[in-house]
Amino acid sequence: MRATVTGCSVEHAMHLLGGRWRRLLVSYLIDGPKRFNELRRDLPGISPRMLTLDLRALESAGLISRTVYPTTPVKVAYALTEDGMRLKTVVSVVQEFGLWLKQRDAA
Repeated sequence: MRATVTGCSVEHAMHLLGGRWRRLLVSYLIDGPKRFNELRRDLPGISPRMLTLDLRALESAGLISRTVYPTTPVKVAYALTEDGMRLKTVVSVVQEFGLWLKQRDAA
């Protein structure tokens, strides 16, 4: 991972979880393992390339695991690791904040 400019822990986390899709990927994997196309359906605006890149980044950080099943065709499932499950709290707080924003904007 790149070195942080400020050394701040928030900046360090944002290097990994920044961008448009990574936190959403984590939020969908909290419910359990999903296959690549299931994630594409959950995130209709993401390109296959971006989904692949983000899944690889989260996998290399140890937050998700990739399991390949020896079937025809090959089945691949992605799931949060034990370390990835630590993001459950982060997702919950962001979700709560998002709901508050929606209510505020509706008023």
